[in-house]
Amino acid sequence: MKKIAFFQRSELTATLWAFRQEFLIVGILSFLSNLLMLSPTIYMLQVFDRVIPSQNELTLVAVSLITLFLFGVMACSEWLRSRVLVRAGMRFDEQLSTRVFNASFEAYLSQSSTSPSRAFGDLIQIRQFLTGNGIFALFDAPWAPIYIAVTFLLHPWLGMLSLIFAVVQAALAWFGHRHTVAPAEEAATAASETNSYLQSKLRNAEVLESMGMIGNLQKRWNQKHQIWMGKNSSALGLTHRVTAWSKFIRYSQQSLALGAGALLVIDGQLSPGAMIAANVLMGRALAPIDQLVGTWRGFVTSRAAFGRLEKLLLDYPERDPALSRVAPTGAITLRRVVASAEGRETPILKNISFAVPAGTVVAVLGPSGSGKSTLARAMVGIWPDLAGEVLLDDMPMERWSRTELGPHLGYLPQDVELFEGSIAENIARLGNVDSAKVIEAARCAGMHEMILRFPKGYDTPIGEAGGLLSGGQRQRVGLARAIYGEPALIVLDEPNANLDDAGETALLQTVQALKAKGKTVILITHRPGAIAVADRLILLRDGEIFADGPKDTVLATLRPAKASRPSAPPAPPAPALESPQPA
Repeated sequence: MKKIAFFQRSELTATLWAFRQEFLIVGILSFLSNLLMLSPTIYMLQVFDRVIPSQNELTLVAVSLITLFLFGVMACSEWLRSRVLVRAGMRFDEQLSTRVFNASFEAYLSQSSTSPSRAFGDLIQIRQFLTGNGIFALFDAPWAPIYIAVTFLLHPWLGMLSLIFAVVQAALAWFGHRHTVAPAEEAATAASETNSYLQSKLRNAEVLESMGMIGNLQKRWNQKHQIWMGKNSSALGLTHRVTAWSKFIRYSQQSLALGAGALLVIDGQLSPGAMIAANVLMGRALAPIDQLVGTWRGFVTSRAAFGRLEKLLLDYPERDPALSRVAPTGAITLRRVVASAEGRETPILKNISFAVPAGTVVAVLGPSGSGKSTLARAMVGIWPDLAGEVLLDDMPMERWSRTELGPHLGYLPQDVELFEGSIAENIARLGNVDSAKVIEAARCAGMHEMILRFPKGYDTPIGEAGGLLSGGQRQRVGLARAIYGEPALIVLDEPNANLDDAGETALLQTVQALKAKGKTVILITHRPGAIAVADRLILLRDGEIFADGPKDTVLATLRPAKASRPSAPPAPPAPALESPQPA
């Protein structure tokens, strides 16, 4: 009989659960450390109640040496538990960093509000909390009742006083939790939005500077910045008030405990040593609670980070690492594909269906806004809101391992994105540079000689986002990257947008070379020159297929349509001017 699971741990919770042995060791070391915290209390009792009345120096030396030894053991326990947590934090980061990177990348690719930087910030926040004072406060908090119980043994009134202060501190911690969580989360969200807004706009710094838009950008950013400053000030103000009240209670407790102990000593109900020991015990009893209040903001932000990271890993589960397919031939099929976008009422692509055999060159034409770029993204499996099926070699695209499939796909987006590094590294897709494959891809893209004219050739750095290259050069590097390693399916979105006549000639030669090698090429373009190398034409209009078939057939269909259009009627002749009649 199968066991019924009443709950299933999330991936993040399961990862933390895997460190239960480390947490158990930290708990044992915390037990030892807190137990040895009673050493000062016992030492004071011995000194004031036994050594001073007897004036025995040997007893004082023995008691002092024993106490020093216990302090050494306590220090070793503190150091060991810190060491265990630090190493556990490093292992925690190692186990989740790759997973978080992949999940945040998929979230960013699907146009989610989650940014990779925030996801890694959440991971760092959780790791720092697990290795900081907050986790120690949680392990030390259960000892507060024990310290209070020992205080009761010294005198009931002192125990009652310490219990009252503990309840007040706990109530203050609950108040802080009740009133600081929402403001702290709102402030963190506002800060993230402000930073993301500014970073996204600064990518177009040249446009902002050239057209004098910096002032307008500064005004918009300042509005968001002021909102964040207000929320952050409110959250910090409340946190500081809670901390101030906590300090007031702690100092009041120390003074009142000493005063109450002195009163009991005067009344003969307590010894001076017990008075000092009770004061120390009450301080130790309230220290974890006070530490919880001090680290409450970190706990709140860590809990929020845990929730965001847990949702991210749940929404974007890890792909099956066992996926292993035979190298695709490049045959691609679309069945009833509907592509939508958030905030748009009608779909971008509407019920698109076609099949492209391997080794075919297809030109996709259509006016601006007809959905050509969306179709390109759908064919390489990166459009987020997609219904229907995209099959590569009769296998759904989502069932392929992206890491394994990547070398068999080539994609040149309309806006070419290059990365900081050399030309060779960009062509090699930031992987290990295979010089032969890099040169072959560059030759196929018609830019080998052009690269050799650079000061360092293929090792020439291109700067951030390829800023040191012209638009046409970036396009050619992107084309070489797309055909690097001779992938089976190559999708080129407006590959000749920034090319001159020589560059376009080289592009057509590249497509012909790929066709000769049996590669499937999807060529999305506005220019009619690319039609010459195509086997098949697909015409899009308003997200639907207007015409589809062999090149000559589609062109023959379009020519009669153009010829049948009625021409404009000739303009009527201007009327003749009559000559004036003689009077």
